[in-house]
Order: sequence, then C-alpha cells, then structure tokens
Amino acid sequence: MAIDIMHPQTYGDFYAGLNNGIRMPLLGLGVYDMYNAEAETAIHQAIEIGYRLIDTAAMYGNEVEVGNAIRQAGIPRSELFVTTKVNDIDQGYDSTLRAFEVSQKKLNCDYIDLYLIHWPIKNQRQDTWKALERLYAEKQVRAIGVANYLIPFLDELLPNANFVPVVNQVEFSPYLFLKDLLQRCQTEGIILQAYTPLVRGEKFQDPKLIGLAQKYGKSPAQIILRWALQLGVSTIPKSANPIRLQENFNVFDFVISEADMAFMATFNEDYRVIPSPMSML
Repeated sequence: MAIDIMHPQTYGDFYAGLNNGIRMPLLGLGVYDMYNAEAETAIHQAIEIGYRLIDTAAMYGNEVEVGNAIRQAGIPRSELFVTTKVNDIDQGYDSTLRAFEVSQKKLNCDYIDLYLIHWPIKNQRQDTWKALERLYAEKQVRAIGVANYLIPFLDELLPNANFVPVVNQVEFSPYLFLKDLLQRCQTEGIILQAYTPLVRGEKFQDPKLIGLAQKYGKSPAQIILRWALQLGVSTIPKSANPIRLQENFNVFDFVISEADMAFMATFNEDYRVIPSPMSML
C-alpha cells in the first residue's frame, strides 16, 4: 500500500484494502500482557481516542475481556476490526477448528474479522492453514492470515494454499527492517503488520531517532509509527497507559520526508526483542 507522503492524512485514510476485498485499519491496539480490568479499560480508552483495530490472541488469555470491551464500546461492531490467533498448542487441523470455536465463545462477538496462525509450528502449520481456509470458505471468519512467517515459511505455504493470507504479522521496526519480507508481501498482496514496532522503548535513546523527533516536534514513538504507516505497514503498538495511547494515535498531522524515510531505512541492526521464528524451520 503506497502512502502519499506529500500530504498529512487522517486516521480514516490509513486503511488497507486486503486481498479479499475487505478493509483493515493500518494502526491498531495490541493487547498482549493485559488482563482483567486493565485490558477492558485500555480498550475502552483506545476506542474513545479513535482506534478501530484491536489485536488479541488465544495465547494472551484475554479474549473474554476484549469481547466485553467491544460489546460495551457504544459504537457499531461494523466499525471495529478484531483479530485473534490460534494458540501454538492448538495447532493441527481438527484442533484448530475446535480452538476457533473456543475463541469465538470467549470473544462473544457476532463475528471475528481476522484469524491468524500465531507461530509457524513444525509439522503443524500446513494442516493449521487448511483449517483456517475451511473457516474462511465457510464464512466463519472474514479473513485469514499468518504471523511470524518469514520468507521460507511463505515459500512453503503459498504453492499449496487455496487462499493467500491477507496479513502477515511479524516483529518489524526500523531496527529490524525486513525489507525483503516487506517487498515479498507486497508482491503477493499480503499486508505486513508490525508487532513490537516500538522495540519496547529500547531504542528511544538512539541519537538518530532523537534527532528526527526533534526535527518534527514529535516523540520517538510517533516517528517510528509514522515511518511504518508511510511504508504501508500496519502497526499494533501495545499500551494500557492513556497518555501513551493518545501519543501513539497522534501520528496523522505530519509527514516524514522521503529523505528521512530513506535515512530511517539505514537504522537496521537486525535487532529483535522476540526470538526469531527461524527456529521453527
């Protein structure tokens, strides 16, 4: 997805057209490691601010809270985009179908927008994808995709897939700039989605990033998120802090120049905060 970097946009402009024809907000809220009232409160605050994409997973143990918050949001369900994922221990054809039913009951929503394979588990991922394809073909979910699929996993999946994943959610940031994967996903019509896009704050003191933040009058987090959006990469930063939630959302009133976008592409250090999925090969 190409972004016109010559003009600032509003949140409403930052939607991706998925390869099955539905639309997904490019900026959303990740709810990893949020539980009970904290999770529900954070989602309520995020929706009030303007977030419309909420990303959870069976592994996170908070699908009930996510569902509660969505039903109590006070806006039409059709305005929200909800993602969840099959847990690693539930992978396999039949077990994935059962796991989806459990997630659906916990979320207690009329429908789930996007269902992902959470990790490319050895000896399970192909059967798991076939289960997702069945769920999609039977219209039990609006879209299906994968997470943590680096290029070798896409090479394995795509020749045998009846449906191309709409999303590939991976660790991605200026410091883990997976340019080849981004280009491959764009070629295949897959939206790349970045988790831990802010590197858990571990690079906020980088002088290069601080310099850009000062130049644009923004925070390091806002620079990183805007960079991703201008690349057409979906981002799901996690926060339960209302100040951080607002900060992460205030990225639609400025544009990073082409020169500075190119400069940020040089920040890559192959720096991970999550173990590499390549161990799954």
